[in-house]
Amino acid sequence: MPRKYVVQLGDGDRRQLLSLLRKGRSSARALAHARILLKAADGWSDEIITTQLEVGASTVYRVRRCFVQQGLVAALHRRAQPPRPSQRRLDGDAEAHLIAVACSPPPVGRAHWTLRLLADRMVQLQYVDGVSHETVRTTLKKTN
Repeated sequence: MPRKYVVQLGDGDRRQLLSLLRKGRSSARALAHARILLKAADGWSDEIITTQLEVGASTVYRVRRCFVQQGLVAALHRRAQPPRPSQRRLDGDAEAHLIAVACSPPPVGRAHWTLRLLADRMVQLQYVDGVSHETVRTTLKKTN
């Protein structure tokens, strides 16, 4: 069965990979991917690469695919993680309002507050634009 992703290294790419391996100052992941690319370019089968370099077959496949589709740099180095949201949904003022609402009598026809009712009431009273019941749960658990 012919391989879908065939690695063909140019002279510059090969020199760059060999230099990277000689220096040995990159991450272990980048060094392993460099070895995989060199062996794949030399015509080694995936099974031999996995046993000789002690990596998984899926790793060899992913490195081949990434090299063919995105290039050498993408195959060697990880993508940057997307930025995480830094602000909290409920700040100190909103937490105080949540606790006050939770300690107030429940709505008519209800025996007690549910997390979803509390979340809906926080939005209804315009303390927050939107909040999930899970955020309400963790906030109330934290405050004890």
